Amino acid sequence: MTPDLVRVVLVDDQPLVRAGLRVLMADSPDLEVLGEAGAGVEAVQLVQDVRPDVVVMDIRMPGMDGIEATRLITAGPNTARVLVLTTFEDDEYVYGALRAGASGFLVKDMDLDDILTAIRVVAAGEALIAPRVTRRLIEEFAARPAPAAAPRHGAIQGITDREREVLTLIGRGLSNDEIAGRLFISPATVKAHVGRLFSKLAARDRVQLVIIAYERGLVSPSR
Repeated sequence: MTPDLVRVVLVDDQPLVRAGLRVLMADSPDLEVLGEAGAGVEAVQLVQDVRPDVVVMDIRMPGMDGIEATRLITAGPNTARVLVLTTFEDDEYVYGALRAGASGFLVKDMDLDDILTAIRVVAAGEALIAPRVTRRLIEEFAARPAPAAAPRHGAIQGITDREREVLTLIGRGLSNDEIAGRLFISPATVKAHVGRLFSKLAARDRVQLVIIAYERGLVSPSR
């Protein structure tokens, strides 16, 4: 295995979808499919057995769905990162998957090259929070009442005013470079603030920061 090789597990209850993705990745020397699963329970066991870098996860499957499988897969440290597959009709399920620990999602009708890029982005430790429908999804479902365990309020204990500004802009879907331009600071400084937010808020990636920003009322769908 080369150092840059991304090891992938494909999870979808439609064999043709898995076959198509496998063929697509076969032409990419930096991507390797370690295995496939057609259901959530099977996926969780397969991930434990082969320890991939990225799991491409469908949501609607018989038995255990992709949301519960994602929650179990991402529950511990040093786990595989989950990239969810969805259609536009699956909006609510996708938001649930993001809350369960997914690092982003793909739309099944997106360009094939974009699918490969998304897998690489997630494998590199980033999260897909702004491409295409992601921002719309988060805005739509963040407008719903937050869970009792995470009441909405602007103040978040333990972060500075500058970190709060950065978190707000992350919630609006801005990249580090865009945040730097908005706040007149360097991208390196933004990156440092983001790192501290990960630590202080126990967020595993940027998607989780977006969810926190919405649930705490730092960003509203109308802003």
